[in-house]
Amino acid sequence: MIRRFLQAGVVALLLMQSVALAATSPRSGITYAGADVRALQADDFANPGMLWVARGEKLWSTPAGRNNKACASCHQEAASSMKGVAARYPRIDTATGKVINIEGRINTCRERNQAADPLQYESEELLALTAYVAHQSRGMPVAVVADAANRPHLERGREIYYRRQGQMNLACVNCHEQNAGRKLLAETISEGHGNAYPAYRLEWQATGSLHRRLRACYFGVRAVMPAFGSDELLDLELYLARRATGLTVETPGVRR
Repeated sequence: MIRRFLQAGVVALLLMQSVALAATSPRSGITYAGADVRALQADDFANPGMLWVARGEKLWSTPAGRNNKACASCHQEAASSMKGVAARYPRIDTATGKVINIEGRINTCRERNQAADPLQYESEELLALTAYVAHQSRGMPVAVVADAANRPHLERGREIYYRRQGQMNLACVNCHEQNAGRKLLAETISEGHGNAYPAYRLEWQATGSLHRRLRACYFGVRAVMPAFGSDELLDLELYLARRATGLTVETPGVRR
């Protein structure tokens, strides 16, 4: 009885969060960018992130691993088979019961179907394939669901988002909700959504993953940085995706 009561309370909390998300109308980080950055993202010929998308398109059809199979061998045309995928990820991997993002799904496919070694986070190959897959969902609404399977991970992601940490004793919410729209030196603080990633950041002069950006925030508050692909970053990524409900996929985005 107590367990059912607690479960009902959690469901009610998630429903209230959904209402709050709808009421606040989240704003993409591109709306906080300057006109030059907005123009760069909007022009596929000028957007540097499209170079990674183009490389991903080539890798999609390139055989790999001991099975000598390409992504296209199973999934055919990405424009149709991958359409909407990025809008639904991260999600629970039914085989492991753990949260998996697009990078993790690509590596799982490589290991299971191509008999190939997994690609390293932030490697050019993994960034390119992730950008290419996510690009097929550009313009589609973020649609990560809250259900019984991912509920514990959503709760943990939310706890991380609101947890003060590091020598600066700051939480994600302190910047990206309480001070969104205000200036931090020369930059405007955004709401911290991940709907544009993998994204090209001018400060990096390269395309990078959402986990790279999250680790930069950990570094900024002088906290211990979780490893790329760690459970902590995956749960936080899941919560951020749920929090971005109402936005659309922008990959490859451009940010300052």
